[in-house]
Amino acid sequence: MRRGFPVARAGQSVGLLGGSFDPAHEGHVQITLAALQRLRLDRVWWLVSPGNPLKPRGPAPMEERIAAARAVMRHPRVAVTDIEARIGTRYTAQTLRRLQQLYPGVDFVWMMGSDNLVQLHRWQDWRQIMDTVPACVFARPGTRLSARLSRAARVYRGARLPAHAAERLVRAAPPAWAYLNLPLNPASSTEIRAREAIARSRGPEAVKPLAVAAGDAAD
Repeated sequence: MRRGFPVARAGQSVGLLGGSFDPAHEGHVQITLAALQRLRLDRVWWLVSPGNPLKPRGPAPMEERIAAARAVMRHPRVAVTDIEARIGTRYTAQTLRRLQQLYPGVDFVWMMGSDNLVQLHRWQDWRQIMDTVPACVFARPGTRLSARLSRAARVYRGARLPAHAAERLVRAAPPAWAYLNLPLNPASSTEIRAREAIARSRGPEAVKPLAVAAGDAAD
């Protein structure tokens, strides 16, 4: 495997949690640990994206986001990686196809919050995402109902596994997905950034704890 790329062997299962991680927080950790346990994954990779095409505001510099993510997520089976920037993919569907080429025999599972399921039909080649790898959706505040009524959920309703069978996702042929409920926290990365902006106006010492202290479901 190329230098700087995360490691996975044929036959292993890897959960992929993509996002800007701007900033990373305890909600990402919660989802990751739940996925390792409930999906019986061998690894989880945090795919820190260069940018989000659906967000008008650009994220913080990649190096800062990766460093913050690694400070928050310390687990021997979790890798924080900039592999999307290294392989030059812009959209999730492209990333998934390229990862399958780079890691033949590895079973990937796409992980996302229920808020992402609500807007998945707006993503580039969104059906290819669902048709390329199994997906696990984690409940987020305010989108439990809208996620289940979303276009993607309706289109792929026949491919949904019950939550108690979520560990079967790893070996399931796509399209296949499951919806998992977790304890919810109403905070979000957007709110964390807003609080940081307020804290910066009060001085640098007020900023430091915010990015890593607030719990949240992933975004």
